[in-house]
Amino acid sequence: MTWIARTLWDLMVGQLSELPQPARRAAPPRTPMQERYAALVREMKATYDVRVVRWRNRSSGCAWEVQYADGSSRRLVEAPYPRGPVSCAVFLHEIGHHAIGFGNYRLRCQEEYHAWHWALGQMRSHGFNVTDAVNRRMAESVHYAIEKARRRGLRAVPEELRAFL
Repeated sequence: MTWIARTLWDLMVGQLSELPQPARRAAPPRTPMQERYAALVREMKATYDVRVVRWRNRSSGCAWEVQYADGSSRRLVEAPYPRGPVSCAVFLHEIGHHAIGFGNYRLRCQEEYHAWHWALGQMRSHGFNVTDAVNRRMAESVHYAIEKARRRGLRAVPEELRAFL
């Protein structure tokens, strides 16, 4: 008589392979607009060498740069994936921080304004609709940045930002 050494795992694997496998759902077809947003994301990530750390569910974002001891750096963002005009604008705004460069403006509220200005310019140049909601979002964001700077001691608001007071 021949004995075959089998473990409990061997028995389970044999039983699992005999179970019916659930059907895989096909991904829904992408619309032309989804394809345009996907192409924009690929282009921006490649052009500005940016890595998206996390796709946010809300219309908020964050951009930062990490400097390593060997002199290299990494450009990082968290932003919503573009699915409409507002999320597209927020994504481009975060990319805009890298495009315009950190520290190129004396005040943080100026940097916010210029990142928004760059983002809306990119939307227009790529043929995306800059809606009233996008303009409101920019105005609210820049206004918030100005008020934050004022709470922290800003005495004179730069001329280019006075329209957002």
